[in-house]
Amino acid sequence: MDIKKKIPIVRKELIFPFIIITSLFALWGFANDVTNPMVTAFKKVMPELSWFQAYLVQFAFYFGYGCMAIPAALFLRWKGYKSGIVLGLILYAAGAFMFYPASSLESYGFFLFSLYIITCGLALLETTSNPLILSLGAKETATQRLNLAQSFNPIGSLSGMMVAQFVVLGQIQSAKYDDEAYATLDQVTKAAIKTEDLGIISYPYLGVGVVVLVILIIILRTKIPNVQEHVSLGFWESVRKIFAKKAFFPGVIAQMFYVGAQIMCWTAIFQYVQYINQGRAPGEELNATYWNMIAMGIFLGGRFLGTILLSKLKAPRLLSLFALFAIICCTGAILIPGMPGLILLVCISLFMSIMFPTIYGIALKDMGDEAKVGSAFLVMAIVGGAFFPLIQASIIDIGGDKLDDTLIAGVPEVKFSFIVPLLCVAVVGLYGLFVSKIQKND
Repeated sequence: MDIKKKIPIVRKELIFPFIIITSLFALWGFANDVTNPMVTAFKKVMPELSWFQAYLVQFAFYFGYGCMAIPAALFLRWKGYKSGIVLGLILYAAGAFMFYPASSLESYGFFLFSLYIITCGLALLETTSNPLILSLGAKETATQRLNLAQSFNPIGSLSGMMVAQFVVLGQIQSAKYDDEAYATLDQVTKAAIKTEDLGIISYPYLGVGVVVLVILIIILRTKIPNVQEHVSLGFWESVRKIFAKKAFFPGVIAQMFYVGAQIMCWTAIFQYVQYINQGRAPGEELNATYWNMIAMGIFLGGRFLGTILLSKLKAPRLLSLFALFAIICCTGAILIPGMPGLILLVCISLFMSIMFPTIYGIALKDMGDEAKVGSAFLVMAIVGGAFFPLIQASIIDIGGDKLDDTLIAGVPEVKFSFIVPLLCVAVVGLYGLFVSKIQKND
């Protein structure tokens, strides 16, 4: 008999708090995916940047997770869930509003620092929200509940992509010139274009800063339940306890590799499409943002599909199965030329869809109140989004700024660079197999 069918994913009395907390998932989804296209935007506005330097946008954004996750866990143990959410929203808003002086000073370093502050706030929000969602109902449905809440993350992501396309990429003047035409402009014209474009880049962040302040006011007026068990262990005692669980530390590693794969697939798709466009006639170029939005739509559908499949298949088995299909799609994106390769790249998102919440649920299973500390390490693992994209960018840079330089067996460097996300999802698949094995032996 399947017990999950008889147990509600969220109890009736907890539905409203569940909705409020779930709204935060969309909020950091927006931040994540309005930022991914900024790699391309800054490269256009500041053509002197190498791809490695442009990808420092992702490093600055995701490095904050590595720095803030453990302090976030300590803060939660001291002040509780609601205070963690409030402080996270304050940091989020502060980082967003810092884009105004960054734009005025035309400082790339200041922009990167602003992204870092935003991410410190997001680390607090994610460290708080994920275990809180797990606790808002029965243990048997915890992974399903987190998958359901995470399903709203892509809604924010799609909004971020649309804003990035129509407010930034579609408006910056730099994008209207190819490299040769831009090089012929005089310095005064280039400076004027740069000033205007950096102001345009700041608009989405200033806007989301206002939205975050509104949500902060709503949270302050909302009763957030603290349903976790009483804290009985010190922090380091909790650390020793959670690392004693066989599925936890490998789960942290798998999460780090997964996030790296996700960020690479959703960032480098812009360079992938740019490469394809080099072989297309004027007026027939593809729009990378639209393809990224298709990928996100598939990702969103995969989240809801995963919630259903998790009621029928064990989470580790489903995780390894989805990883296998992701590897196949990634291999096709590398080896198959033209549109079929791009379609396979987009399809990777379907199979990545369940990975983050499923790894999270497996690693924190039966943690009780120690989930607060365990959550911090899993959020820290998001730092994979800082380091792995830089490896991919280094591959793209091997032959210079051009995207059609070939590496092995005539494969262009931009396509070959997807070997990095392929290896990352392979690690996730191995984690699923590992957990299946230890669960079978227990």
